[in-house]
Amino acid sequence: MAETKKGRGRKALKTLTENDVNISAGKVSSSPLPPFAEAEDSQDSLVSTLSPQKAKKMVSRSKARATTKKDFADELQELQGRFEQLQLEKEKTEVLLMQRDEMLKLQEEELENRGKEQERLQKELKKLQKLKEFKPTMSIPFIMSLREKEQEKKENKKKKKKKDKDCLEKKKPCPAYVLWCKDQWNEVKKENPDADFKEISNTLGAKWKTLSAEEKKPYEEKYQREKEAYLQIVGQEKRENEAIKLLEEEQLQKTAMELLEQYMQFKQQEVDKEGKKMRKQKDPLKPKHPMSAFLLFSQERRAALLEQNKNVLEIAKIAGEEWKNMTEGQRAPYEEISKKCKEEYNQQMELYKQNKLEEAATLEKEEEELKKILKQEALQLLKKKEKTENIIKKTREARQKKKKKEEQNADPNKPRRPPSSFLLFSMEARKQLLEERPGIGNSTLSALISVKWKELCEAEKQVWNDKAAEGMATYKREMEEYNKSIAMGKIDTPDHES
Repeated sequence: MAETKKGRGRKALKTLTENDVNISAGKVSSSPLPPFAEAEDSQDSLVSTLSPQKAKKMVSRSKARATTKKDFADELQELQGRFEQLQLEKEKTEVLLMQRDEMLKLQEEELENRGKEQERLQKELKKLQKLKEFKPTMSIPFIMSLREKEQEKKENKKKKKKKDKDCLEKKKPCPAYVLWCKDQWNEVKKENPDADFKEISNTLGAKWKTLSAEEKKPYEEKYQREKEAYLQIVGQEKRENEAIKLLEEEQLQKTAMELLEQYMQFKQQEVDKEGKKMRKQKDPLKPKHPMSAFLLFSQERRAALLEQNKNVLEIAKIAGEEWKNMTEGQRAPYEEISKKCKEEYNQQMELYKQNKLEEAATLEKEEEELKKILKQEALQLLKKKEKTENIIKKTREARQKKKKKEEQNADPNKPRRPPSSFLLFSMEARKQLLEERPGIGNSTLSALISVKWKELCEAEKQVWNDKAAEGMATYKREMEEYNKSIAMGKIDTPDHES
C-alpha cells in the first residue's frame, strides 16, 4: 500500500485572556479580575472569533446564566429572610418553653403542698376517729320526759276519739237554761211532733221567761255546783302546770351545769388517754349465744394443732377441711351437744326477757312515784314563788302609800326643783307641735320632741343649758333661804304643826 502523507490538522484557536498576554509579555496584572469578569471577557472574545450562529447560541446561554444567577441571588435573600424568621420563632418558642417549665414547676409544688395537706388532714381525721363520742351519764330531766309522755298520750286519745272519765270530769258545765231545756225537750216534742228544732227552741225560750225564780232555782244551783267543781279541776291543773314549769327551769339549770362538768372531765380524759379504744359495754346478765357443732369440733382440735406449732389461720383451714370430709355419724355427737346448748340458751333467754319486763314494770312504778313527788316539790316551789310575789307586792304598795303621804305632807313653802334643759325645750316644742298638728297622739308627740332635741347643734343646746343653769342657781338660793328660815323658826312645816 502506498503510504499516505499525513497533512497538518487544523487546531482550534485558543482565546487568550489579558492575563495570559501579560504573562507572555512578562507583565503581571496588579489587580486580578474576579472569575465572573474573566468568564465574561472570555465569552466576549469567543463570540468575536466564532461564526454568527454559534455566537447567537453563546449569547443566549450567557443570558440564561445571568437570569439563573439573579434567581439564585433572590432565592438566597428569601432563604436568609426565612432563616431570620425561624430564628425569631425559635427564640419565642424557647421563651414559651421556659414559661411552661416554670408553670409545671409551680403546679408540681402545688401538688406537693396539697399532698402534704391531705396527709395532715388524714392524720387529724384518724385522731378524731380514735376519739370516743361524748356520752353523758346523766339523763335529761325526768320532768321533761314525763311531759313528753303525757303529750303522746293526749295525741293518741285525740286520734282514737275515746271519752274517758277524766274527759267527762273536765267537761265545761251547762248553764241553768240548758239543763232545764234538756228536761223539757221531750215533753215539748210530744206536744208538737211536727215542729222542727228552731220552733221547739223558741217555745222553750218563751216558757223559760214565764218561769218564776223558785222554779229556776234548782237548775241554777246545779249549774253553780258543776261550775265550782269544774273550776277546781281546771285551777288545780293550771297550778300543777305552773309548778311543773318552775321545776323544769330549775332542773334545766342543774342539768346544764352537770353536763358542762361531765364534758370537761371527758375532754381531760381524752387528753390523758389518746388513742385508746373503748369497747361497747355489754349486758353482763344476758346469756351468751351457744356454740355451733363446727365450733365445738374446732375447739376440740385446737389443742392438738397448737402442739404441732400451727398458727390461727392454719388451724381454721385444717379444721374446716376435716369438718367437710367428716360423715354424718362423726358429726352427730357435736350436733347433739350444740342442740342441748341451744335449748339451755333459749330457756335462759326466756328468763332474761321476763326479768327485763319485770324491771320495766318496776321502772314505770318508780316513774309514777317520782311524778307524784315532783308534783309536790313543784307545788312547794310555786307556794314559795307566790309568797315572794306577795311580799314584793306589799312592799310596792307600802312604798306607794308612803310616797302619797309624803306628797300630802309636803311643805307648800318649800321651793320646787327647776326643770332640766331638755324639759324646758320639750315644753316649748310641745306648744309648737300642738299648734302645727292638732289631735296628735302623746307617744308620737314625745317621739318628735326627742328627735328634734337630738337634731339640735351644740350652740342651740347651750341656750337651754344656760336657762336650766339659771333656774338651778335660783333654786339653790331659795333653798338656802328656806333652810335658814326653818332654822330660825319663821316657817311652820307640816311636821311641826302635827
